[in-house]
Amino acid sequence: MSIPFLEAVALACERDWRLLFEQLELRLESGQMLQISGPNGSGKTSLLRLLCGLMQPTAGQILLKGQPLESQRSELARNLLWIGHAAGIKGLLTPEENLSWLCALHQPADREAIWQALAQVGLRGFEDVPCHTLSAGQQRRVGLARLYLAPPPLWILDEPFTALDKHGVAQLERHLARHCEEGGLVVLTTHHTLTEKPAGYRELDLGQRAA
Repeated sequence: MSIPFLEAVALACERDWRLLFEQLELRLESGQMLQISGPNGSGKTSLLRLLCGLMQPTAGQILLKGQPLESQRSELARNLLWIGHAAGIKGLLTPEENLSWLCALHQPADREAIWQALAQVGLRGFEDVPCHTLSAGQQRRVGLARLYLAPPPLWILDEPFTALDKHGVAQLERHLARHCEEGGLVVLTTHHTLTEKPAGYRELDLGQRAA
């Protein structure tokens, strides 16, 4: 059996003295999309943060390419793009400045690449406008432009469709599916019903695994 890209073994998570889930097993391979669903409070965001190494599990462990995540921090940083529920941008900076700063953490991008990424998400002409003047949907698209800037293979996204209009939702669905079809891996939470799914699509309902 091949070694999965990302794996959770007997994973348990406790928040505020409440056990959200336990004995959770995951094997995530390149080309797959995993949608994590469940009611509010079931642990969706907590599971994403565990997979990103932003939280420690109550029990069990997470493996990256067969090795414990805690010993693979630099490897995780090279392979992971994490976008949380918030837009994750600074309002006083322009879209170009935000993306330049965010990309510098992993893969620096030049102005031309950043402008092309902003054009991909429908923000041509907004490159040098302070982000606090943009709508919520436009701010979300600034953050999502990172998905077009030579991103790493593993994308972990918390409610990425928030504040997007119908066109933006359809475009993001296509982009996520294409990333998987090209060998990438997507883990996401969303209340949106996906209409475009790659062949490797799976769903995990945490509501059915409540501890």
